[in-house]
Formats: sequence, C-alpha cells, structure tokens
Amino acid sequence: MVDVKFPDVGEGITEGTLVKWLVKAGDEIKADQAVAEIETDKAIVEIPSPKAGKVAKLYGKEGDVIKVGSTLASLALPGEEVRPPEVKPSGVKPPEVKPPEMRPTEEVKPAEPSREIKPSEIKPSEEIKPPKPPEEVKKPEKPKGMPERVLATPSTRRLARELGVDISKVEGTGPGGRVTDEDVRRFSEVKPEAMPEAKRPEAAPPEAAPEIKALEERIAIKSIRKTIGERMVQSKFTAPHVTSMDEADVTELVKLREKEKKAAEEKGIKLTYLAFVVKAVTVALKQHPYLNASIDSQKNEIVLKHYYNIGIAVDTPEGLMVPVIKNADQKSIMELAQETEKLAEEARTRKIKLADLKGNTFTITNIGSIGGIFSTPIINPPDVAILGVHRIRDMPVVVDGEVKVRKILPLVISFDHRALDGAQAARFMNTLIEHLKDPDLLLLDMM
Repeated sequence: MVDVKFPDVGEGITEGTLVKWLVKAGDEIKADQAVAEIETDKAIVEIPSPKAGKVAKLYGKEGDVIKVGSTLASLALPGEEVRPPEVKPSGVKPPEVKPPEMRPTEEVKPAEPSREIKPSEIKPSEEIKPPKPPEEVKKPEKPKGMPERVLATPSTRRLARELGVDISKVEGTGPGGRVTDEDVRRFSEVKPEAMPEAKRPEAAPPEAAPEIKALEERIAIKSIRKTIGERMVQSKFTAPHVTSMDEADVTELVKLREKEKKAAEEKGIKLTYLAFVVKAVTVALKQHPYLNASIDSQKNEIVLKHYYNIGIAVDTPEGLMVPVIKNADQKSIMELAQETEKLAEEARTRKIKLADLKGNTFTITNIGSIGGIFSTPIINPPDVAILGVHRIRDMPVVVDGEVKVRKILPLVISFDHRALDGAQAARFMNTLIEHLKDPDLLLLDMM
C-alpha cells in the first residue's frame, strides 16, 4: 500500500482546502495521475499519485481543510489485495465497572503497606486523615540572568520581531517544543499588550441589535484574502513606506498604441498600455538597480537583482493575485502584452501555476483599468518598490508657452526607505516618464 499525501508545495503554504476529488475508491489510476484539487492561498493545485495502482480509500470530503503532509488517499499497488478499511465494532460497550458502594456514615482508613487493617480495628471516634499527596518535584532554578533558550527558526524569530512579540513568552507547539509561526501569530492575537501600540488588533465591535444583525452579512476571511491581509500587515509594519507621485505626458504613446493595435489583433494579441509600461519599467530598473532589490534583514544586506521579474497585480473574484512575468527585459512589447493577458486570465480562473506567482523583483498595480487618480500602494514583499499606474486623462498642459490638451498618465511609486531614498526614486520616475513620453525609445523592442 502507498499513501498519497498533500506535499509541501513551497512558498510557506501549510494547508489547503479540498476542492474536488478527481478519483473514487476502486479506480485504477496511473502514476502522476491527479487525485484531487486543493485550493491553497495562492492557487488551485492538482495532487498527483506517486505510483500506479488501485484507490483503496479516500480521506476527507470536499470542503475540508487539509494540512501539508496529511494523507489524501491509500493506494494498492499492482498485485496487492485491496483490503476494506478496518471497522471498529459499534454498539458493544465494555461492562461498566462500578466502584464499591460506601455508606455515608462509614469511614475508611487507608491501608498501610506493612499490614492488613481489619474492620474491627477501626474505631468510629478516631479521626481518619487522608494520606499526604506526594510532594511536587520542583524543577531546578536556573541562575539569574541566564536567558531562556527558545527553539525557533530564524524566519519565526523575524516574524516575532515584526509583530512585536517577545518570543521567550510564546509556548511552542512544534516538535520538541519548537515555536512555530502559528504560535507567534496566535500569541500576538491573544496578548495585545505584547505588541507595539500601532500593531495591536482592534477590539471586537459591540454586538449589534437583533434587527440590525439581520441586515448584516459575515464573510469568513480565508484563502487568498487571509494571505493578502497577512502580507500587507507584514509589509506596512516592517518597511517604512514612502510614496512619490508624478505625471507622464503619454500623448505620443496613445497614438502609437492606436496605430499598432490592429496589427496586434491580427496576431490574436490585445495590446494594452500596460505592456508599454512594463517595458519602460525594465529599462528604468536597469539604470536604477536599488528599486529592483530586496532586503535580507538577517544579514542586514540589500540584495540587488540583475534579473527582471515583474509582478502584475490582478483583480480576481477571490482577491488580489500577482502573476509574475519572468525575464521581462528580454521580451518585446507584443510578447509582454500576450503574456500579461494570459497570466491575468489564468489568475482570474484559478488555473495559474504556483511557479507563475513567485520570484517577483518589482510589482506594478494597474489601478487605471478601473479608475482613480492617485493612490498609495503597499509594497509587495519581498520587493522594495511598487508602481501604481492610473487612468489616462485629457488635461490642459502648457506646451511651448501655449495651453494644449494632452494625454496625462498619473504615476505613483511606493518604496522601502530602508533600501533607497527619495532622490533615487525620483530619478527612476524621471527615466520611466522619459520612455513613456517618447515611445520611439522602445520601438526596437516591438518585434
């Protein structure tokens, strides 16, 4: 027999929801055949069988939360007999052993180990004292000033620091008493006094009157929404955010896009402004590398990345997801448009692969596809910067001493002040705007 387990799919995922069984007990399946679909906080993944055989038993039902490492199914290998699951006898109770009845007036003196006490020796007038309980063995006290040794991984210790939790006060539930991430989060929730004031959870709202509660709807925070909340809290309370705003005159870009849109459609590509923005961003990041970086807080280092994986925030029914365009600097605008559309559709339908949701070095959030003028986006870890792109509007602009109507694109950049300063962010924005204003600079990458 072989067990099919929920494997560790990476990215810190510890559990998932069983969405759908793809096999049933008694089915003959092949090696690597998908057994079930499990929804994690990032995507829906198919769990393959490690070997060929016959499904003997399935564990759990659709909708159950499955922990990483848990058994999903038992598989009988070729030649093995499929044994039915053991059934524990039901309805048969062991005989109940009742303690001997004692009369209210009867007093019993505990027996001494050295001799047998006969009932005739017990005098009614004697006071019977119960035996003293064994003295509690006290643990040897540690010398004062010696710190408590806490078993925890570096990432768990970092999480404790970020949440303002004294890890020495957290009771570990992991192997050997190890403190886990979940222990730290649970402690931060039940011990608000252990957190900095700015990070303390809000008090529960007062109970509403019954007639008001009847008009309310409660939606559980889980899956993607839960992960978004945790990551954004981590980002906001770890990285000192600074947001800078600017505008780009994209009149020429609008003309170019209209000109090339038909040619793109003939190739089955939807040419959006976002593709031009992605290409311009990669050019600017090469000139200003501190925005294409992350921070290693354990080693106190800024990690400059000389590869350009651009995350694109996508609005989905379950919440915000960030597919990643790998090696964006090596792709043409047409290729970027095609890949952006493909990844966005896969994210919305939850068909996206986990590999396409990680590895980002810089993130773009395209708020303009919905609306808005300006915003203050929160950095997407582990990046140190995020670009917000807003809606292009017709605006009066002074050009060569004359007021003209131009196409203006509002842009915002939020960055981690630990990694760079405002001057570096401003220079990055200047390079970006220069390439969006004059798209001829990008034409060589169109093919």
